[in-house]
Amino acid sequence: MFTHRGKSFRLSKTKPGFAPRLYFCSMRKIILGAFGLLAFSLTGMAQPVSDQWDLRRCIEYATQNNISVRQADVQARLSKIETERTKLAQYPNVGFNTNVGTQWGRSIDPTTNQFTTSQLLFQGLNLNVSVPVFNFGALQADRKVAGFNALAAQAEVERITNDINITIATFYLQIVAAQQQIDIAKIQLSQSRTQLDFIRKRVDAGALPELNAAELEAQLARDTTSLVSAQASFTQAVIQLKAAINLDMAAPFQVVIPAVDKIPLAPLGDLEPAALYQLALNNQPAQKVNQLRIESAAASVKRAKSAYYPSFSAFGGLGTNFANSNQEIVGATVVGQRPTGGFVPINSVNYPVFQPNVQFETNRRNFFNMWKGWGPQLDQNFRQNVGIAMTVPIFNNGSARLGMERSKLNLENAKINKQQVDLTLQQNIYTAHNNAQAAMLRYNASNKSVEASQKAYDFTRKRFEAGVANTLDLITNQNNLNRAKLDRLNNQFDYIFRIKLLEFYKGQGIQL
Repeated sequence: MFTHRGKSFRLSKTKPGFAPRLYFCSMRKIILGAFGLLAFSLTGMAQPVSDQWDLRRCIEYATQNNISVRQADVQARLSKIETERTKLAQYPNVGFNTNVGTQWGRSIDPTTNQFTTSQLLFQGLNLNVSVPVFNFGALQADRKVAGFNALAAQAEVERITNDINITIATFYLQIVAAQQQIDIAKIQLSQSRTQLDFIRKRVDAGALPELNAAELEAQLARDTTSLVSAQASFTQAVIQLKAAINLDMAAPFQVVIPAVDKIPLAPLGDLEPAALYQLALNNQPAQKVNQLRIESAAASVKRAKSAYYPSFSAFGGLGTNFANSNQEIVGATVVGQRPTGGFVPINSVNYPVFQPNVQFETNRRNFFNMWKGWGPQLDQNFRQNVGIAMTVPIFNNGSARLGMERSKLNLENAKINKQQVDLTLQQNIYTAHNNAQAAMLRYNASNKSVEASQKAYDFTRKRFEAGVANTLDLITNQNNLNRAKLDRLNNQFDYIFRIKLLEFYKGQGIQL
């Protein structure tokens, strides 16, 4: 007998072998349950937190999913296909064609080249090959143009990716700043609530007039509004970041807020604009794109020049024909004769030559019998050809001349575009450096403002608790401190963004 869950069981009356099976089944359930629980626990432990997003993950996701990046990537792949096409253009072009049909009425037999009125079944088979021999560098120029365009398209993907990364970093920092504003607003709200509780007790005790409590209640309402506004700004920044990385708005999304004081920042003295500009000329994709487009335009000029000269190509071909009438001769009968108009001299006597009149007996062939003799005819009619072709441009409505002028203007335009982009880059770098200097000065000034406002608030709060200062003085100093903290926060993140932008121009990417 054994007991399980308060019930007693006697095994002596069971069938032989039942007890071991019952024990085995129970143990098996326990073991399987234990393994299942262990597997579930390990799965839960190993499962990554999918809704945690830091800046690196946002950038990596946008690189793969942003619509603008994907469109640029498609164009880059199309350019690569064009490069492959120009490489293969130098190889022979081989083609095979065949035709099968029937003709009737007065037509030409393709195998005898004679007129016939019989219905014919015919087929032609041809194999042709052509290969460019010499075209004054046109094919080489095409390959260069396509190659430079492919490299430019790939650099364009990098340029768009960099632009997206800057946008993502901007929204990401806005989220971090909004979170900091929420924290400040919560602290401010907590302080106002504590002060209101303190004043309410004194008002209820008759030590202070009701006006003091009313003023703090109004301040509490303003602090609540500030918190709601900060939370709305945070939500809006999250929406903008999701849109930038092309993430579904309903997807879980929790931004990893880095410690602001641990964000690495290069010293502003190491980011001189003149040196950054020289570095950016070599590492920024926009500059690579324009340089490659200049190379492509220069190759296009050479391609246009080749249109003035002859081109040579070799060709060859194999062909054969088959034709057969739908009438089959099954017999012939001589029915008289007719003079041919010719004579044969025999012993100085000219004898006329006669031609017998033959009447043929025919039967109509079916479709399958019309193919009779297909193999021998193809063999008998087999032909070959090989040769050299030359194309000489004589007059083409000025297309060669106009094409040459157009390609030269495209080259000049590419050079002008590069100058404009380089000038814009230089202006952006110097502007970013100037903004970084101004942001640093504003941040230092806001630090002093927070220190002074904190001292003023602490002094006023002590006087207020001692009953010397009134509620309006406390609220005013508290609001001044709150504004000073928000200004410092905005200046701090503005300085961080400006430094990160300069680091980006230096070629370090966007990192927090």
